[in-house]
Amino acid sequence: MTLQEERTRTVSPPPPEPRRGPRVVVTVAALGLVAWSVAGTGIGLGSLIEGREGAAQIIGGLFPPDLDADLLGRVFTAAVETVQISVAALLLGTLIGLPLAVLMAGNVQAPRWPAAGARAIATTLRSVHELLWALLFVATVGLGPAAGVYAIALHSAGVLAKLCSEQLEAVDPGPVEAMRLTGGSRLTTALLGIVPQARAVIASQILYQWECNIRSSVVIGFVGAGGIGQALGIALNLFRYQELATLMASVVILVIAVDRISKIFRGRLGAASERTGGGVPSAIRSLLWRSRR
Repeated sequence: MTLQEERTRTVSPPPPEPRRGPRVVVTVAALGLVAWSVAGTGIGLGSLIEGREGAAQIIGGLFPPDLDADLLGRVFTAAVETVQISVAALLLGTLIGLPLAVLMAGNVQAPRWPAAGARAIATTLRSVHELLWALLFVATVGLGPAAGVYAIALHSAGVLAKLCSEQLEAVDPGPVEAMRLTGGSRLTTALLGIVPQARAVIASQILYQWECNIRSSVVIGFVGAGGIGQALGIALNLFRYQELATLMASVVILVIAVDRISKIFRGRLGAASERTGGGVPSAIRSLLWRSRR
């Protein structure tokens, strides 16, 4: 370093400190929003204390759970139907959501209008709750699991499109740029340069959505969309609290089982991703090697 450069570096002004004003305003606004929401909803110990008698009556009625053989058989049948609803909805939601995610991802560089249309469709699908979708499909196709499948599938498609598009945008840009420099088209770059890098995380998102579908199928069952939720709604309306306890326990067991199965699959997908060089397939690595020669 020359003497002139050293003098210039010595007299250069320090970088300006970030202004605290905007951050203080945002913090105060966030705290005000929280306080306003708490006051407007009336939550607190007072409301819980006022409802203690009703809560004690319901909790007392749940024990002991009803373990009648006929009831357990019906619970098992409802649980099987719930699993069928969740898996069918996951398949349909994935088939709709993943193409939308590819179009929405910024690094895919899809044409403007298809990308905007995909984003609008995904936003609409996930903005409408599964319960509202279920009401529409119950009125359309009638009571039963089919309405539940369509309702959960549409909502999960919007959620998967949003989450998976963000994962696609977070991949390593190096292989993507290498494919573009070697003449790869948008479709080729997306299918070989972007999607393979994010496949493990996307698979994890899909498996987690399966667990969410189990819980959603319980909720939409209250409007006649089949599964355990429909049995829960009947038991609750008829004040059969012991039967309700058995059904609630079956839901917990079902969610735990799905979570364990998903964890096993996620672990294996993660191990496979490490063995394949961090999610970059051999074709991409070959293109990178050629571009560096």
